[in-house]
Order: sequence, then C-alpha cells, then structure tokens
Amino acid sequence: MRKYFGTDGIRRIANTELTPELVYKVAKAGACVLSKHTDHAPTILIGRDTRISGTLIESAMVAGFLSYGANVKILGVMPTPGVAYLTKKLKADASVVISASHNTFEFNGVKYFSNLGMKISDELEEEIEEIMDSGKIDELTACNDKIGVSEIATDLLDEYVYFFRKNFEEDIEALNNDDFVVAIDTANGATSVVADKVFTALGIRHYIINDTPNGININDGCGSTHLEMLKQYVIDKKCNLGIAYDGDGDRCLAVDEKGNEIDGDKILAVISKYMKAKGKLNKDTVVATVMSNLGLNKYAKENELNFVQTKVGDRYVLEEMLKEGYNLGGEQSGHVICLDYNPTGDGILTSLMLIKAILEEGKKASEVAGIMKAYPQVLINAKVSSDKKNDFDKDEDVKAAIEALNKEFDGNGRVLIRASGTEPLVRVMIEGEDQEYITKKAREIADLIQEKLK
Repeated sequence: MRKYFGTDGIRRIANTELTPELVYKVAKAGACVLSKHTDHAPTILIGRDTRISGTLIESAMVAGFLSYGANVKILGVMPTPGVAYLTKKLKADASVVISASHNTFEFNGVKYFSNLGMKISDELEEEIEEIMDSGKIDELTACNDKIGVSEIATDLLDEYVYFFRKNFEEDIEALNNDDFVVAIDTANGATSVVADKVFTALGIRHYIINDTPNGININDGCGSTHLEMLKQYVIDKKCNLGIAYDGDGDRCLAVDEKGNEIDGDKILAVISKYMKAKGKLNKDTVVATVMSNLGLNKYAKENELNFVQTKVGDRYVLEEMLKEGYNLGGEQSGHVICLDYNPTGDGILTSLMLIKAILEEGKKASEVAGIMKAYPQVLINAKVSSDKKNDFDKDEDVKAAIEALNKEFDGNGRVLIRASGTEPLVRVMIEGEDQEYITKKAREIADLIQEKLK
C-alpha cells in the first residue's frame, strides 16, 4: 500500500499536508528514480495550474531537483497534457505537474511523467516512496559543479499551440463554417492560458468563459465538475456546442446545443464512430474503465466494436492500450486518451476530435451524441472500518444481495462495488432503466455493507 501516492499522484491540502519539506523530498527521490539509467545530468520539466500555492510548491520542487543535480525547465502555467507532450518532444528525462486537477484551490498535488510523456507506474511511485522514507535523502546531494541549474521556459507554450495547428488546421479549415460557434469554459485553470490561442489559430468561432484565474477560483462553480453555468451560457448565446475543461486541462466534458451534458462515455462513442469510419480505430476497440456506463458497452456491441474495461484510473486505461495496441480509451469523467496524438488525457485534443466529428456529420451536437443511450446510474458511499473496506466481497449476505440483483437485471443493469483507494468507504454503483428503483437498491446494499463492515 502506497503511503504518499494515490490514484493520480500525491494530492493534499497545500502547505499544511503537502508541505514544502515533503515536496523537496519527493523531488529528490523522484529525480533519482526517474534518471537512474541515464549517463548525464537529467533534465526535468515542471508545469503547474493556477492555484495560489502553485509557485510555493514549484519552488520546493525546483530546489529538490537542483539539489540532486538535475537541470530544470520551468514551464509556468501549462495544461498537464502540454507538459506530457513537451516531455516527449524535447526528450527530457522526466517531468512533473503541480496540480490537484478538479479539486478546489486549497488542494494541490504532484504527478510525475516519464521520458515518454506517460504517468509513471505504481511500481516507480513505490520506489520513490521507499527512497523518501529510507533516510538516504541527504546522500542524494550534488556538490560543486554538479548542482543543477534552472531556466524559465514559458515560451514553450507556443510549441503546444503548434501541436494542435499541425494536427488539426487542415481538417478544421476544410470542415469549418461561420455558423458553428463553441463556448469554452476553462475552469479558471491551466487551459485559460492556451485555449483561446488554439481556437483562434484554428479559426473556430468561440466564446471563452472562466478564464480569469486569481489563484483561488479554479474549479469554483465552473469547469467540467460544474457544468451549470456553461449549459445556461450555451442556451443564452445559441451556441452549437459547449466545452468544459478541468483545472489542469486533461479532462473534457461537453454540452449540446440544448444544454444537455455529453459525458466522457458519449464522447468516446462519438470519437470511436468517427475513427472507425476513417479506418483509424486500431482493432476496432474502445478501452474504458469498469465505471463506464452500461450504455457504452451496449453501443459498442451494436456497432461491432470491441469493448475492453480496466480498473478505475486513466493510467490503467493507458496501460491496456499500450499492451494490446489500442489507440482510443478513456473515462466517464472526461479523461480521453487519443494515443495517436498524446499518451495522456488531453482536454483540448478531445474537444477538437469531438468538433471534427460533429462538423463532418453536419448534424447538431445532440444528434451526434445521441448514438449512445446512457443508463441511469447511482453511486452511494457506505462508511466502513478502514481495515475492513476490502472485505465486502467476502460477506455472504452482501454477495447474495449483489448476485440476486444482477440476476434480476438480466443484462439491462448491473451492480459494481469497489473500495475507495483513499477513504474508509465502499462505493456502491448501480445502473438500470429505472432511476428510482436503482437508487432504492443502492441504498439497501450500501446500508447492508455499512452494517456488516462497521
């Protein structure tokens, strides 16, 4: 069990839990692990989102890397996928993003990327933790001319903009029309520095909202976790589509012209249809997690697509894609990985793929997204003892209740139970055709688990 790293790096309250001292140790240990096979002074990129604590954490991170002997390029505010892309393009030894993604401003986090621009494995995170707690941090200290140097490299944001121009300019120019207008919510986060540049360069008519970060308004009633403002804006401005990114820019959700949500599962359905028609969907396969909507599974079957599921977390989706040679995968939350372009979820990339599909269809966003019927879904948390949360599948009464309900659904619903990775909770997720009924059943099973594992 990892002590510091969770499902998406380290994420804690900044300066009290995620202290500069802890970050310094994470940097030194990380630099050691991620550059141990190099024969040169490693180069590490650092990007961050717009949180008030970002420069504090960045300073501690830089100090740790330089103390180890690594050289640092400080990218400033940069979406997570931009950092991942530049890591690979510049052949850096590693990179780190300082962000707490969709969380509120008081949180911050640290997530590492390898020299291939991919989130590092669980095993490497465990190795970093081992060094952090080994008491050997002081031994990882460069002396004299071996101390690292840092440079400000905020101009590299232009390379990320060019990445989109290179891959989308020709297609968008051929498909675009002046009547197509997009509203973009940048969540007062990392995409606030780049989204307007990208959409302007591609000639897509657009409005930008929530692009004035002040350090504390990131994700505050806006972005992919709070779509209400965008939904109303799309309707009021009569836009064809709304796009919402999260704080660090690796997620994208959308809103159709009627103000209805287009979640990650529906986005995967739309993009997979588009890619298959172009002969570009490897092995006619979509990869998603066990939390994906049953409707995506049914859509795949009805359209002769292979559907592969992994455990929760975009890193596990990517691992499966790399292992089997697939090139499209993602999560309901809006993490969509288009591996032909970037080895991590990229909100702007996802939105451009969606826009291409809509423009090529020549239909309204609601019609294009209507190819997948989403089943009602309910998620209820059962509070349990921390040391018992992984035992839910060992209790006979719980197992019997789950099996009975799955048998009753007969393929038109499902029950998914999993323990939280970070809290003393067991998550009960049920899908079915009747929202009221599945809510009732989810509460019954959650109560049973709570009683049995208290």
